[in-house]
Amino acid sequence: MKIDLHVHSKYSVRPSQWILQKLGCPECFTEPAEVYRIARQKGMDLVTITDHNNISGSAEIAHLPGTFISEEVTTYFPDDGCKAHVLVYDINDAIHREIQKVRENIFDLVDYLAQTGIVHVLAHPLYSVNDKLTIKHFEKFLLLFKNFELNGARDDYQNYSIRQILENLTPEILNNLIDKHGIVPVSAEPWRKSLTGGSDDHSSLNVARQHTVVKGARSLKEFLHGIDTARTIPVGKGSTPGVMSHNIYGIAYQYYKRKLNFESDVNKDLVLRFLNRCLQADPESDERLVTRLIYSWRKRKGSKQQEGSKIQDLLRSEAHKLLMDDPDLMEIASNGNGKTENRAERWFSFVNQVSNKVLLHFWDSLLSSLSGAHFFNMFQSLGSAGAAYTVLAPYFVTFTVFSRDRHFSSAAKEHFGIRGVTGNETPAKIVYFTDTFHEINGVALTIQHQLELAGKTGKDLTVITCDSQTRPTMKGQMNFNPIGVYGFSEYPEQKMFLPPLLEILNYCYEQGFTQIHVATPGPLGLAALAVARIMKIPLSGTYHTAIPQYAHILTGDYAIEELVWKYTTWFYDQLNLILVPSTSTERELIGKGIDPKKICLFPRGVDAARFHPSKRNVNFLKEQFNAGDGPKILYVGRISKEKDLHVLAQAFRNLTQTLWDAELIFVGDGPYIKELKELLAGAPCIFTGYRDGEELATIYASCDLFAFPSATDTFGNVVLEAQASGLPVIVTDSGGPQENMIPHKTGQVVPVGDPEALLQALKFLLADRARLKEMGKAARLNMENRSYERAFDETWQIYQKIPGRSDLEQADAKKDQRKKAA
Repeated sequence: MKIDLHVHSKYSVRPSQWILQKLGCPECFTEPAEVYRIARQKGMDLVTITDHNNISGSAEIAHLPGTFISEEVTTYFPDDGCKAHVLVYDINDAIHREIQKVRENIFDLVDYLAQTGIVHVLAHPLYSVNDKLTIKHFEKFLLLFKNFELNGARDDYQNYSIRQILENLTPEILNNLIDKHGIVPVSAEPWRKSLTGGSDDHSSLNVARQHTVVKGARSLKEFLHGIDTARTIPVGKGSTPGVMSHNIYGIAYQYYKRKLNFESDVNKDLVLRFLNRCLQADPESDERLVTRLIYSWRKRKGSKQQEGSKIQDLLRSEAHKLLMDDPDLMEIASNGNGKTENRAERWFSFVNQVSNKVLLHFWDSLLSSLSGAHFFNMFQSLGSAGAAYTVLAPYFVTFTVFSRDRHFSSAAKEHFGIRGVTGNETPAKIVYFTDTFHEINGVALTIQHQLELAGKTGKDLTVITCDSQTRPTMKGQMNFNPIGVYGFSEYPEQKMFLPPLLEILNYCYEQGFTQIHVATPGPLGLAALAVARIMKIPLSGTYHTAIPQYAHILTGDYAIEELVWKYTTWFYDQLNLILVPSTSTERELIGKGIDPKKICLFPRGVDAARFHPSKRNVNFLKEQFNAGDGPKILYVGRISKEKDLHVLAQAFRNLTQTLWDAELIFVGDGPYIKELKELLAGAPCIFTGYRDGEELATIYASCDLFAFPSATDTFGNVVLEAQASGLPVIVTDSGGPQENMIPHKTGQVVPVGDPEALLQALKFLLADRARLKEMGKAARLNMENRSYERAFDETWQIYQKIPGRSDLEQADAKKDQRKKAA
């Protein structure tokens, strides 16, 4: 016999989901007769309904063949109010009334059920109904109950964890629990448990998704006896955030359909017809249900529309376009989807695509307002975008709940000594979000090296990028197509990509990452922050770039710099750990109010084998770039305004007046190159463009001195590469590069923005070639213990020090307590 032992009807009226509570919406609208019809249609031999503390649903179908009365009883631990749900089967009205008298105390309830011989099952044992469930409570469950449910509305991982724990129980474990809690078990062999399956359906969309089979049973009595004698076979599968969200959308849809009292023919509206097909089990079976929502989609008349109406119209418009363009979705709208197994996946795709289109509209308006300094329009666009994101609220809520459940299930398994196949702790599984990966800069190169080394050393690292171009991907890289692409006039080669948040969230959940790291505070950084908050997992990040200073250099406006500082400090203050490339950056962030306990120095390395003095080849420069025989000063990096290259240009022009054969070589490209060439017109300069690989290594080693005038670099990878190649370096006293060399030994430090000081440093170093050579040797020696491999290993160890998820939850709980106290 097959029975779905956990299903709800319209008599379950008190929703546990926050979304439904906010809507003032009951948790189920399914008619009892509809539950019966669907269950029978899906092959269930008997049908029961388990409404919360209510038997009206079961009683309403009691006259039908193959039914029996049941309910889901809410009960509590008396000491702390932790809530539990217990399924009781084959009862009557008198038993129901007695149960209501004793259900407030879980011990009284269990005693009553045991004394009367009523078959009962603990529903979703690892799900915290009111956020109070602990391992201690679960230990007591093991003593109080012998029948446990695998729940169709909970994650498969949670159900798998329950099965693992129960199958690994021993007399010794139970005896220890008896001594610990002083509870007498309900059965003679309390380590032997029975497992049942129930769908826990609230929307009619998943009836019988999970059910129970008892082989050989010919009657309800034999079936229930099969539960108590552990002869049950749970059949089916658990839920996902997508399936649960689909249920919530379905319940909300059914609620509004009943609430709005507007008669109309839904078949005239394509969008409503699609919603009706997707969000209830079998709409074509009762055309009376196809009513009343078309009013909510109509455009309101008048020139002044409310913002909600504007969003509503956009949603409807984009939904209509999508249905017209997608044959699969049009098929659902036309012929239904009742027999299709992937209805939740189709709904996810539909909601994701429509919301992305609407959000793109508002982000376009926001960026237009920013570029035109229309700040009031900007705030309106921000509000509209935020309101549009509420369309996705069911997904955000369910991903949070399912992530929390996974964590608790994992903690429960570890508590009972059940771990991975190897018996070791779960290794770190880190995902790295970056807005820059393919660009030519130190941040991108560092991330690429880390990903490459993770593969070589067996570390579980994934890099998430968002790029509209078709490029080859590295192993471990996951690229998402952006919702929108935006450019910058100052940096035409740079693009900002608006990421698809819902797709990224779903991917991160499926992959089960244990920690998120952000490289940049841009759109992907914000997506990472949202995912970390929703999934309740630790979030770390690296402060690579002096973004506020860049903002000032590009705009010349200190107010803009201060505004960017406010955003930057807000963003990094959300992180649990901040890696900084230098002590100067650390001091700067602390000065802006960042907690110093969050900050840690980020080990950085250099490829000392690739960048090596042995690759010196002056003929290469002559043949490739028509270089002369004089001393060669090198700059490598982005050719942009914020690098203070005008200071280097002025110093070099003055140098050539006394050292006429010196040459200045620029390797790189950028928006400032045209202006820089004009500043150096007629001077002995070489512009090579972007170079990499062995060609770049040869250029480094074939020069004599490296000059890096930037004041905004937090680190400066190129300073390491130059020293590894045997070049002394000149850096400024601002930013991180000065910490990557030894003053007066591997190079010189000059005041920032001072062309005369830079000129004197160039003259001093180039005046004595023997001294220059000795400083080059010291520079090389300084780099030989800073390998990429060593730096990566040290960085991975730092990742392990980030507060664990349980620590973060405790910290959040303390914050909530302080707020309540206030």
